[in-house]
Amino acid sequence: MFQKFSKRTYRQESEQRTYGRYDNLSMSSFIARGQIPLKHRQLAANYMVIKRIFGFSALHARINNYERSILKKYGFDLLENSTISQINHQLEQLKIWSNSNETYVKAYADEIFEIRVKELKFLRASNYSTAVGEIYDGYKALERYIEYVAG
Repeated sequence: MFQKFSKRTYRQESEQRTYGRYDNLSMSSFIARGQIPLKHRQLAANYMVIKRIFGFSALHARINNYERSILKKYGFDLLENSTISQINHQLEQLKIWSNSNETYVKAYADEIFEIRVKELKFLRASNYSTAVGEIYDGYKALERYIEYVAG
């Protein structure tokens, strides 16, 4: 049921054409138009409240080794090392897993999404966006998805 994501998948030319449709930020809101899991809505609403009230001046912790191992187990890269294309593809996959009938698949999908939101909070609190180039800006796609889901 779980499909692994790997860096080498994104480097192959045949796969590049497949994932080419996920390259822009508008794809994040398009992905959000499908069946949005309840956990995604809850976490998005929480994220937006924190963003509006605190503006990310509050300190947020990095993900721990356990959370990092969960991401690695399912082939997800850290958010700070991800592109828009990778994040859009992962969001679509997480939605599919969260809408699955299998309980453990839903649980892991929700946990992975929580980890992603935690990573985004940390990156925003540490002003990561100003220190990084244009290649690894997957956090923008995740933030756009969360803003759309939160309404």
